[in-house]
Parts: sequence; C-alpha cells; structure tokens
Amino acid sequence: MVNEEEIIHVAKLMKIELADYKVHIKKVQKMLEYFDILDEANIESEELIVQETDIDKLRDDKHVIYDKKLLKFLKNYNETYVKAPKLSWMNLGISALNYVNSIKNGDFTVEEFIERSFERIKEVDDKLHAFLSFNDIALEKAKGIDRRISSNQKIGQCFGMPISVKDNMCVEGTKTTCASKVLENFVSPYTGTAVSRLEAEDAIIIGKTNLDEFAMGLSTEFSAYGPSKNPWNIDYVPGGSSGGSAVSVSANECIASLGSDTGGSIRNPASFCSIVGLKPTYGLVSRFGLVSYANSLDQIGPMTKTVEDSAFLLNIISGVDHNDNTTIDNKNQDYLKDIDAGITGKKIGIVTEMTNPDGLSTSVLNATNDAIKKFEDLGANCEQVSLGMSKYAVAAYYTITSTEAGSNLARYDNIRYGYEFDSSGFEFNSYISQARSKLGPEVIRRMILGGFVPSAGHAGKYFLKALKVKSKLITEINHIFKKFDYLISPTVPIQPFKFGEKINDPVSFMLVDFNTVTANLTGIPAISVPFKIEDGLPIGIQIMANHMDEHSLLQAAYALEKTVSLPEVEI
Repeated sequence: MVNEEEIIHVAKLMKIELADYKVHIKKVQKMLEYFDILDEANIESEELIVQETDIDKLRDDKHVIYDKKLLKFLKNYNETYVKAPKLSWMNLGISALNYVNSIKNGDFTVEEFIERSFERIKEVDDKLHAFLSFNDIALEKAKGIDRRISSNQKIGQCFGMPISVKDNMCVEGTKTTCASKVLENFVSPYTGTAVSRLEAEDAIIIGKTNLDEFAMGLSTEFSAYGPSKNPWNIDYVPGGSSGGSAVSVSANECIASLGSDTGGSIRNPASFCSIVGLKPTYGLVSRFGLVSYANSLDQIGPMTKTVEDSAFLLNIISGVDHNDNTTIDNKNQDYLKDIDAGITGKKIGIVTEMTNPDGLSTSVLNATNDAIKKFEDLGANCEQVSLGMSKYAVAAYYTITSTEAGSNLARYDNIRYGYEFDSSGFEFNSYISQARSKLGPEVIRRMILGGFVPSAGHAGKYFLKALKVKSKLITEINHIFKKFDYLISPTVPIQPFKFGEKINDPVSFMLVDFNTVTANLTGIPAISVPFKIEDGLPIGIQIMANHMDEHSLLQAAYALEKTVSLPEVEI
C-alpha cells in the first residue's frame, strides 16, 4: 500500500489543506491499488502516440451575485406568461425534426412551445433538479423568431427549439458554475463555439444543466448543488457527469441538450435515462468554451430523443474552429443523408471483454444478446472480437484524467478564478488553500491523485504506463477496424443504481465506466442507443465506429433504434 504520509505531502504541495485527510487518503489508496493492474499490461516496449492539445486563450472574468433560488425565475415567469389551459395539449416529447416541421406547418408558435416547456420545468424540476439556471430572455427570443417567421424572413435550422446546455460550457452573460462552489459567482464573458453555432441557427438555450462537479463523476451525486434524479425512478441516479442534460431531455423539459464526454459522460447518462447520446470523434466538435476536465479526452456531443436528432445537431456543431487547434475538417458532411441506408452486409465485432457475463448484470446481458440478434436480423455479420488492452483501460483512463485534471484545477486559486473572500490575514499559500477548500470531495480526491501519479518516483509506475496502454489500445483499435465496421457492447455493464450505493467504493464506482472509456482513450466515435426498459429502468447499447466515421455510425444506430418501441417516461 502506498505510504499515507507521502500522499498527504503531495496534497500539501498542491495547496490542498484539509482538517481530516483520512477519508480522502483511504479512497486514493484504493484507487492506486487498482492502478497496479497496469503492471500486468505488456507495454514496456510500446511507443507513445502523442496528441496535440489546445492552447487556452486568456480572457477577462466577470462576476455577478449568484441567485440561490433557482426556481424563483420560473415562478415569476409562469405567473406572468404561461397559458396552461391553452397549451396543455402540446406534446413536448416530439423530436427535434418533428418540432421543426410543426413550426413550419404552423401547428404552434415558438413562443407557445417555450412557454409550455417552462411550464413543464416548473412541474417536474423540483423533483428532478436537472437545471442549475435558466435563460430569462428565452421568451423574448421566441417572440423575435415568431415575428421573423410571420414576415417570411430567413430562419435558422433550429426554428427556436429549446436546447439545454451542460453547465461547464460558456454562454456569454450567464453563470458557468461547473456545479462547483468555487465558480459560484463566475459569469462567462464569451460563448463557446458549439453553443454559438446552435444559436446562429436560431436554437434557444433554455438553461444550464446540472453535472458532477467539474464533470468528475458518473452519477451526478457530486454536484455541489445537489444531485439530479432519474426520471424513470427518482430513487436512482441518472448517470453522469452530464446527468442534468440527460434528465432534461428524458423528462421532456427541452428538445435536446449538449453534454461533454471525457470517459462516458454523455453515453452513461443517456443509457441510464433512455435517450440517445453521441460522443463524436475527438476533434470533430470544437471544445472552445468548454471548461476543461482532461483536454486530451474531452469532447462535446448531442444528447437527444432520436438518432436523427443527434445527426441533425451534429451537422450544426461539427467542423473546424480556429479557436480550437485540435478540430478536424469534416468537409461539411451531412450526417442525416442516407441515415436509413441500413447495415446489410456490415461486419460487427462483439467486444468480448465488454460483454463478459461475469461483468454484466443479468438484465444487461440479456439485453445485449437481444441486440446482437437484432443486428443479425438486420443483415449484419456479428462475431466475437477481443480488445485485450480494454482490461487496463479504466486504470489508464483515471491515471491520465486525474493528472490532466490536477493541472487544470491549479488555475482555481481565488486570484484569477475561484470564490471571492477577503485576503487580509492570509499568507499567499494559505490563501490559495482556503480557496480550494471549497472544492467537493471527488474533485479533491482526483486532484490529490493527479498530483501523486505523475510525481517524481511514481510517474514510471503509473502515468507513463497509462500513456503506453493508451497507445497500444489505439494500435489495437486501428487493427480491428481494418476487419470490422462497428464494435458493440452494452453502454454500461449495469442498470441505474440507487443513490449512495457506490459512492463509498471508488473501484466499483470507476468500473461503471469500463465499456465507455475506450472510445475516449482512442478518440473514436461512440453512441448509446436506448434499447430496453427492464424492471422500470433503462438499458442502452453502445456502438463504436472508426475515426471520423460518424455517418456510418449513425446509420447503424438508426437501424437498431427502429427495431425497438419503448414506453414514455411517466413523470
């Protein structure tokens, strides 16, 4: 076991001062013990594959007082604007494409739909806690779009559809808290690229959604403002870290959402909440305006009600951005084109390590076997394939992300970023330590871990081995996609779990990510498709494709989606 004093020493060097380190240190030790699995990987001769990371641009910060009564706005809004008797008939569960057609056909106005959406939020969000803040000019934007429609002016592709945004993405003039007390007062001075591209097509950002603090978690239990609840059963987690985004779409509080995915943070909650979640190829969507967790793995993607909706949004948000030097030119590809082409003759690899009966719950295993049969009925050729390095992927992922997170979190020093308090009476180091005391427990643990694993004397055992596992995993993936068109697995090895069930067992918690982290470590696209509701809780199927092959990936996802008919959420 790693020496306790050594971990505490590293924590203090990172200016993390705690009254009691014991709880944190025990969990860090358990995580480090699990990382010993890296010793078993045959990677000593592996050459490192180096990826560029973006260069953060310095910007001035602005601060406003935070309104802690998050639903106060909605109360006033409802009393002033909502016309419940007139709008109660409106179906908020329609897809993005059906919404666009309905607006074009004059079935309802943008203003009416926005009003009804806020009414829905008021009805359910006190139970679900999907949102952290709301757009108080949404109605005015809706009225403006309606005026342009009535005067036959050009309207963007989104036609005023309400879209939520995970609260780690910058929207000018709105709070971006990352669900952390440290950024409680931070107001974004600019709008990130993915969001600005949606707004340019007349999407209305209806509000910012809840997440695990700084996107570090997979259940939304680590939000500083309280967890989001699964709309299928509020006693269960919605997944994370984009839990609020998934809930907002699943519960029909909005048409779609933007999430971020570092190790499964779009796909995990999509699976747990029975929606579609797409993690694009690394670099396909600009990360400019996304608060970094782990720069080399982070990716923004759509969270939607249908596969077509994900393709629709990807058309808008993807492509080169001069503000993010990791972005890739997709040649303005149309991801909706021929989405119904089918998968006859396609070769699908069933990843053995991700479909191991010993690692799956019975319900998830049965659903996976059913999905394989569906793919075969659709004309695909399915066979088992081994992805040997995936056994070490979780350990490699948490080693790399903790290291990058530790570096990114160093900026929260209460000087440039952080919660404000009087500096008088503090020496410099203690001033920074006091600021970081506002970080939540999961963030603190990952920050400590991120200071330890790349440190002198430990980098060779942990960080370097993790990078080599990542490199070998990329080599394996590239080789497999020479033979297969897709790889499939359950999105998550288990169904949603109850609040508190895994929070004290860091290894069990980490292994929930077992099937999703590979796509992030290798940079390939992956999508979670709702497939089954068992015992009232959702199960999703993950499909992975080769780099930049989103078009084919969406065709496979669409084909699978059309084989199932799932109930509507009852909340």
